[in-house]
Amino acid sequence: MRKRFGVVRGARRPSRFYIASLGCPKNTVDSNAMGVLLQRSGYQPTLDSSQADIVIVNTCGFIEQARAESLETLEGLAASLTERQRLVAAGCWAQRDPDTIMEAVPRIDAVLGTRSWPQIVPLAERLLSAVGEPAQRLIEDRLSAMPEEAHAPGYVISGKSAFLKIADGCSRHCAFCAIPAIKGPAVSRDVDAILEDVRQLRDYGMLEINLIAQDTTTYGADRGERDGLAGLFERIAEVAPEIPWVRVLYAFPGFITPRLIAVMRDIPQVLPYIDLPLQHADPGVLRRMRRPADMDQVRRTLADLRSAMPDVALRTTLIVGFPGETESEFRTLVDFVREVRFDRLGVFTYSLESGTAAEALGDDVPAEVKEARYDEIMTLQQDISLQRNQELVGKRLTVLLEGNDKDLTVGRSYRDAPEIDGLVLIPEVVEPHRLVTVEITEALPYDLGARIV
Repeated sequence: MRKRFGVVRGARRPSRFYIASLGCPKNTVDSNAMGVLLQRSGYQPTLDSSQADIVIVNTCGFIEQARAESLETLEGLAASLTERQRLVAAGCWAQRDPDTIMEAVPRIDAVLGTRSWPQIVPLAERLLSAVGEPAQRLIEDRLSAMPEEAHAPGYVISGKSAFLKIADGCSRHCAFCAIPAIKGPAVSRDVDAILEDVRQLRDYGMLEINLIAQDTTTYGADRGERDGLAGLFERIAEVAPEIPWVRVLYAFPGFITPRLIAVMRDIPQVLPYIDLPLQHADPGVLRRMRRPADMDQVRRTLADLRSAMPDVALRTTLIVGFPGETESEFRTLVDFVREVRFDRLGVFTYSLESGTAAEALGDDVPAEVKEARYDEIMTLQQDISLQRNQELVGKRLTVLLEGNDKDLTVGRSYRDAPEIDGLVLIPEVVEPHRLVTVEITEALPYDLGARIV
């Protein structure tokens, strides 16, 4: 009898795998791709880690809080493993600092970097057939691994919504960010590979595609293309007009071009929603961050978006407590948030990351000051969000129904990206996974109440 995947064929059950995916949707896409490769090779998925032969944690290494969550997950799983089970730390933290992970969790059998995930099947085979072998390291220093090189999907599905990765890596040099060191420079996926994924999502009956990358607005720039994202929107509309919602996340200041705005305005499928992480509004802080510091241009871009699409939902992300941030610089940020009135806004307190340019600046803003500034921005935004939601009461919106919770049906409007924004709450149980028209009846700081019409 032949052995395969560490089991005797015909004598025991097929090997099983369990994946815990942490961090951003880009990580979740990679987790899904690994799962597809394993299933294609005969492994069976399980939602119970105790039943798995291979336990994989796809870690996040972006900031200290994310690494702490990854470590807690690894330690928790390691503590309950049997001798026969194998534990793999994959993803961004594994790529960035494999030695730290292996030292912190001695039970780990392998670390698999974010540029090496297509090797998950041969790695699993080696781990299940090995006894007493030292922990293995698959950490490659190369361009980002694309799903198509492994014949794996570049998307992950949840209900009738999907995240679709259009590029990986980042060629920016923001002082606070370790992503370029983890992922490498930006690499755009081939448009034909993306469109093949879009066709599959169309055939699966998806109602929403969310385009993701470290920086979606530079899609195609590594190939010398201009306005690659606008062109990609046009191609998606051609091959899958049946998909009603297409959303873009993770744009970059200065790269919202007139053509991109026009395409967003003119193609009905492209939602009037844009996620534009500005990080700050004070030019001095932005220069220290090595970010675009022309706030007049930012204001013009936001005005152009609102002029072209009066109902556009604007989302941003900010960092408070960056090294050297003075009270005056913070006040500039507060005034900007009050002026622009973003529909959606997230805030991080600065986390010093080793190996970044900002490391040399130290971490001189006290933790209690960071927390106070975080609270002030979030309190201000809560008031703004409530006011903007109150403006919607009595209006009608299209909502994607996602599920039921007791006597409620939960959905999202075009203003709400999955996992990060608000919800639309309907006080009755109806069939989910479809688009319906609702009338907004109640405004909460982040969510809306509605009834189906």
